Amino acid sequence: MDNTTKFTGKADKYAASRPSYPNKMVKSFYDCFNFNTSSVVADIGSGTGILTKELLAEGYFVYAVEPNENMRHFAERDLSSFKNFISVNATAESTTLSDSSVDFITVAQAFHWFDTEKFKAECKRILKQNGKIFLIWNNRDSNSPINKDLFDINKQFCKAFTGFSGGTHNNDDKIKLFFDNCYQIEYFENTIFYDKESFVNRALSSSYALSPLDNNYSDYVKALNDLFDKYAQNELVKVANNTKMYYNI
Repeated sequence: MDNTTKFTGKADKYAASRPSYPNKMVKSFYDCFNFNTSSVVADIGSGTGILTKELLAEGYFVYAVEPNENMRHFAERDLSSFKNFISVNATAESTTLSDSSVDFITVAQAFHWFDTEKFKAECKRILKQNGKIFLIWNNRDSNSPINKDLFDINKQFCKAFTGFSGGTHNNDDKIKLFFDNCYQIEYFENTIFYDKESFVNRALSSSYALSPLDNNYSDYVKALNDLFDKYAQNELVKVANNTKMYYNI
């Protein structure tokens, strides 16, 4: 399957259940990296616009680059009221943006789908001199019991499952290559509380998750519901999560 089609049909679940990014991280763009209301940001692999929306709310001008029609159209409907929002139908490796046209590049939950060398070349082309690139993931705490159990369920039912967040890990070789092994990592706490519907939909929004036409789909959904029931308190589950941000230095 083409990487650009992996989330087709999942935009509603994705937007409704995927966590946003911590306010402390978003504020760090201004406080630590000199973002301002004149900044032009390319949010690449922007999906349904979860990070895009947070950037727009801070007053930045944002090109939201997303090749998946389903995901992109959802963002366009949700973010149309922002005058500083431009939706771009393009891939990470060929954004169609002009040379030296953006101050910053953000990538949330998407870098692992890109061709590293081609995306690296495209960043060099569109980024202004001394611009920054931020690769961002919301990551489950692998030591948390509920996350361990969820890992096992996905391993049992989902053939395409290789690990959470595309199987990325600290000092991933693709990240080293992309940044020429010259980067910094920041961590931000981002604990999430889900009700049953959002917990199940969060799992079903993953690229590797079974869809209704797959064998064992009903068993997979039942296992997710049972997992929620196992850990629920006051009809909510607490999922340990942190946000990890890589950037060039």
